[in-house]
Amino acid sequence: MSDSIKHECGIAFIRLLKPLSFYQKKYGTALYGLNKLYLLMEKQHNRGQDGAGIATIKLDVKPGHRYISRYRSMAQNAVADIFGYVHSKFVDIQNETPELMQDAEWLKQNVSFIGEVLMGHLRYGTHGQNSIENCHPFLRQNNWMTRNLVVAGNFNMTNVDELLEQLYELGQHPKEQADTVTVLEKIGHFLDDENQDLFDSYKKEGLSNVEITHKISENLNIANILRRSAKTWDGGYAMCGIVGNGDAFFMRDPSGIRPAYYYQDDEIVVGASERPAIQTAFNIPFGEVKEVLPGHALIVKKDGTVSMEQFREPLEKRSCSFERIYFSRGSDAEIYKERKKLGKLLIDQILTAVKSDLKHTVFSFIPNTAEISFYGLVDGLHEHIRKIQKDTLIERKETLTEAEMDELLSLAPRVEKLAIKDVKLRTFITADADRKEMVAHVYDTTYGVIKNDVDTLVAVDDSIVRGTTLRQSIIKIIDRLHPKKIIIVSSAPQIRYPDCYGIDMSKMGQFVAFEAAIQLLKERGMAHVIDEVYEKCKASLLLPKDQIVNHVKEIYRPFKQEEISAQIAKIITPSETVADVEVIYQTLDNLHVAIPNHKGDWYFSGNYPTPGGNKVVNKAFVNWKEGSNQRAY
Repeated sequence: MSDSIKHECGIAFIRLLKPLSFYQKKYGTALYGLNKLYLLMEKQHNRGQDGAGIATIKLDVKPGHRYISRYRSMAQNAVADIFGYVHSKFVDIQNETPELMQDAEWLKQNVSFIGEVLMGHLRYGTHGQNSIENCHPFLRQNNWMTRNLVVAGNFNMTNVDELLEQLYELGQHPKEQADTVTVLEKIGHFLDDENQDLFDSYKKEGLSNVEITHKISENLNIANILRRSAKTWDGGYAMCGIVGNGDAFFMRDPSGIRPAYYYQDDEIVVGASERPAIQTAFNIPFGEVKEVLPGHALIVKKDGTVSMEQFREPLEKRSCSFERIYFSRGSDAEIYKERKKLGKLLIDQILTAVKSDLKHTVFSFIPNTAEISFYGLVDGLHEHIRKIQKDTLIERKETLTEAEMDELLSLAPRVEKLAIKDVKLRTFITADADRKEMVAHVYDTTYGVIKNDVDTLVAVDDSIVRGTTLRQSIIKIIDRLHPKKIIIVSSAPQIRYPDCYGIDMSKMGQFVAFEAAIQLLKERGMAHVIDEVYEKCKASLLLPKDQIVNHVKEIYRPFKQEEISAQIAKIITPSETVADVEVIYQTLDNLHVAIPNHKGDWYFSGNYPTPGGNKVVNKAFVNWKEGSNQRAY
């Protein structure tokens, strides 16, 4: 992706189902869980680089001994920093009494982070400050073991104001207005309620307080706590939580917007945001890693019982397609095939744009995430050429000259690596003019491949959000190769609407497609549409959210996709560019052909999976029209 956007935090969860001594004996280390947690997090480092954190809980610890450990970091390499800190606790033991490293029970009793329940989180901050206090996991502490709660998640709620008001009505006083706080306190409140109800019930039976403590631990109804907590949540979420006694859950929103995968056997239960992380860390076949069902929670009780419980009625599954296009690692077998298909489905549009002149067309891609869709495009080109060769041989087998035969069989797509991501802009460049000059050199190019003023250059990107890097760097660089024409091809459709479920795309003015539509309205004497949409959006904010519709669709309605693409080409083309520039986008229909099982497309189509999405998009438009730079949720 040429435009960098923040997105999609990562979750890692491990529950060891056997005593620590089992792993010591079978795998040679009592640190088996910690080592696997490290792998799960490293294999998802693409999901968060603003910070990270881990938490562990020890089971059946005697009163007076610490059983919850947590450590968070904002270091440049946060995961390595965290596990460096954890492993430093074992250095003296290894050096002075190495035999104790073989004693799993002693380690559990005497060293922090050696526990049976482990959680990790990688943070990409889409909102709020980058501080250690914003790093997950979040901890809600209490002297009652079953009232302690640790939570980490990949989520955004669209109705934080509503959720905060509910907390106020419960008598709480949250320390800040953030969905992380409201989620933690909402679950915590109903966890307290469950504890109190069980305590009162067992007290009536005449049990002692110590007996009651054990009974509560055995009988906490985690599914019921989640049903009550999530009843009014509007958003996309995958969330992991651990209660102090060791009960744990891994839950997913009713539309399945956020990804959540798990694996279980008789030794272990594992959860993560991405399937390949589990496959790699535990050497698990593709088919054995399952998705957490939408509206369900994978619940692991302290006694090791595992169940999949429904906490909200599942809605139509609208899994985030951007996960498949860009965010998730392409090493997932399904994602790899989907990205290749996205590239292949662009063939017809590209052939039309180059007038089928493959002899004078060079194909390349913008590194690095567009590479897989580019492979799909190349596969499609080879198929197209084979068809040409086959049809020609059948139709002209009697008349083809040897020279024509040689030319026919030599036909092949001209594939080159022309854009090279060369440097990362350093933060000490502060002046705007200097910064723009540096941005222009983020990419380098390969010279001597393009025939001056003859060849057309086709460059594939996986998506175009703002168009800034194309305008400030990429087009400038590749125009130096002197192509006759530059065609920028996006394997994703036009991004027209804000996201409110975990991607840092919350403001209308950020989208080059929106900028293009606004320009077209003004150029064609239709500026009144902008004012009309503003009035409708503003009025809609007074309605209950389930009555709100997306009025921003009216901004795009007068135009065909090709008209907006042509205007985008004008916007992203620097004034000094010599070559003609064209922009081609994936169609929405072909997106769903390539990715049939992940239908979340609201940033392209404006069709939001929750009522809060329509409120957010209308609010985002109001903010843009009024010159407010605030996000809409």
